[in-house]
Amino acid sequence: MDALLILMAVIWGSNYSIIKSALADVPPFAFNALRLILASALFLITIAVRQRGAWRQARKPYELGDVLRLAALAVIGNTLYQLLFIAGLSETSASNSALIIGCTPVFVALMTAAVGHESISRRRWIGVLLSGVGVYLVVGRGATAGDDSVRGDLLVLGSVACWSLATIIARPLLSRWPAFEVTGVSMALGTLMYLPFAIAPLGRTHFADVSWVSWGALVFSAAMALYLAYAIWFSAVQRFGGPRTSVYSNLVPVAGLLVAAFGFGEHIGLIKALGAVIVLTGVGLTRL
Repeated sequence: MDALLILMAVIWGSNYSIIKSALADVPPFAFNALRLILASALFLITIAVRQRGAWRQARKPYELGDVLRLAALAVIGNTLYQLLFIAGLSETSASNSALIIGCTPVFVALMTAAVGHESISRRRWIGVLLSGVGVYLVVGRGATAGDDSVRGDLLVLGSVACWSLATIIARPLLSRWPAFEVTGVSMALGTLMYLPFAIAPLGRTHFADVSWVSWGALVFSAAMALYLAYAIWFSAVQRFGGPRTSVYSNLVPVAGLLVAAFGFGEHIGLIKALGAVIVLTGVGLTRL
């Protein structure tokens, strides 16, 4: 599972730059709507296929509490999260967004402790704080408020709060239902509620002018960053719990840095390399 979580971090770390490049061709809300529709279709098709086998026998009758939690997960973890995420990313830099994602473990740990789902040990708190310091060294030193939109940063921070709360909401559902089904159904419902916000941008999009590179970015973001990475995240929450899983989000800016360096030839300085080591140490502490 650790290898899958590292893969998830690499996918999400790459996703920021990939989306930013595509937004030059496609309006943000239209791009997000298309990738959500594609990812939701992949989830629903996979669920339908899997229900033909033994997985169907594990199904339990839906209870009212399950339905309400699933609706809350769809609204908070998909509709609101996606609205804030894409709006924020379109107004700030990919590096700032990656830095803010580093707040996820703190949000999840505080929310988990507040609702009494888990107690957070001192070692895990040290791991979270170490990872946060490492994230700052990786991208925080180069990100200044004067270069990027503060409004965009705040929108991304709001999306992190929604994602963290969704992780907490999902935990009771994941104790009764397969993680893949919870993820797919909540995304499909959230996408339906997102679409009204994207109708006008979709109507203004000149699809004939969209480059093949942007279409490729859309497919990658839908199939990898939404379909595969979401499935990994909620499967890990089901298995490990929210706080321990969320620490892996601190690998996202590190992964983004490495992808930029080896994929696009960007220079990695000593400070950023040190930050990457500190992040990995923090994640290691939470996994002991």
